[in-house]
Amino acid sequence: MRLSPALRRTVTVWAVVTLALLYLPLALVVLNSFNASRTFGFPPTAFTLRWWQSALASSGAMAALGTSVVAGLCATAIALVLGTMAAFAVQRYRFFGRRSISFLLVLPITLPGIVTGIALSATFTSFLGPFGVTLGLATVIIGHATFCIVIVFNNVQARLRRLGGSFEEASADLGAGTWQTFRHVTFPLMRGAIVAGALLAFALSFDEIVVTAFTAGPGVQTLPIWIFGNLFRPNQAPVVNVVAAVLTVVAVVPVWLAQRFGGDAAGGRI
Repeated sequence: MRLSPALRRTVTVWAVVTLALLYLPLALVVLNSFNASRTFGFPPTAFTLRWWQSALASSGAMAALGTSVVAGLCATAIALVLGTMAAFAVQRYRFFGRRSISFLLVLPITLPGIVTGIALSATFTSFLGPFGVTLGLATVIIGHATFCIVIVFNNVQARLRRLGGSFEEASADLGAGTWQTFRHVTFPLMRGAIVAGALLAFALSFDEIVVTAFTAGPGVQTLPIWIFGNLFRPNQAPVVNVVAAVLTVVAVVPVWLAQRFGGDAAGGRI
């Protein structure tokens, strides 16, 4: 479909305005991380690396970063196993309640984070508390895994739906067993979707703050929680700004990689 010149210009203007609204605030965060002023006046009167050095020397920020990485990796590992298995079960087999299970698996990502956080906190403290369960890093990982599973499930299920079952049927017709078919046929075809789901799940876990606030114990602090806790402290504001700038830049990496891996099959790169 060809657009008229007037409509093309209108679409271009709207695209530029939308991108500006999305990315100009992020660009200002990065710019302010080099601003010599503590008040972040604009335009900056001078630039400095002082705040970056302070951020690297901040033990609280570094400890919170390590906690976020551990929580993200563990939640992603759980999501990979459970999400992939669930996607194969729902997409490759027919059984009673299949649609209901698919709906229940996707539901956590649609619920407000505060609702999920309250529900998980009540479960851990009221229901499982008498059995010795306390809020800590393990409960944060479980909380993150509840919505990370959805990301992996959706990616794997979409790829399975697109591929169909003809390759696996051909492999079985040639005498290959179930494990041989999975190892030599199914997994190579699914690898891109699995990696993309893992990257997006890790990115989502790494940035999560609402569910983390309800499931983390007093001694557990992820990087988003650390940022929120120090955001309104005047002495920490420049360091917080640097950490936010780093997260802004780093967040691009998993999304870009997920897009590349997620398009493997479409581009013929298996």
